[in-house]
Amino acid sequence: MRRKVYTKDQILKAAYEVVENEGFSGFTARNIAKKMGISTQPIYLEFKNMSDLKNTLLDEICNHLYYDIFPEVRTGDTIVDLGLNYVYFAKERSNLYNALFAQEYGGGKKMHDFSYNYFHQLILEHPKYGRLSENHINALHMGTWICVTGIATLMSSGIIEPTQDEIVHLINRTVNNILKEEDTSVLDTL
Repeated sequence: MRRKVYTKDQILKAAYEVVENEGFSGFTARNIAKKMGISTQPIYLEFKNMSDLKNTLLDEICNHLYYDIFPEVRTGDTIVDLGLNYVYFAKERSNLYNALFAQEYGGGKKMHDFSYNYFHQLILEHPKYGRLSENHINALHMGTWICVTGIATLMSSGIIEPTQDEIVHLINRTVNNILKEEDTSVLDTL
């Protein structure tokens, strides 16, 4: 009798579904195998260990965010659009958002680094922000990250329902206040 072969992509798809439904707390070989209706053996034939599977899954998710989710044009300002896309991702895929960005077992540092690098690239390419110092970029990232994460978390849990215009206003206000504060601190050192 011929043995059924399970591909890396099939395992990643099942792992994605487990994370989306249960978060990373449910990310076990047994749960992924159960989702596929198989033993755990094919998982360990394709991946060295669960850490390898998790990192591969996070890489796939980051690619999806990078190419499909974050670059969607909503206002024409890439920084505001990134914030909006992050917020809408959290609202539309709240379980996955929480697993990646909020849960203790999630992507943690990897997702933060990915988000920072994506943001940093946008800043350097943006005509309005392209000449900012690294300190300004770091402050801008931290401030906008906190702003949109707050909005995203509150929206994904159904606590608030701001309009897109209200979200854009909050993001712009955050950006402007950070830039103003950073400019003032630079002047204070002169």
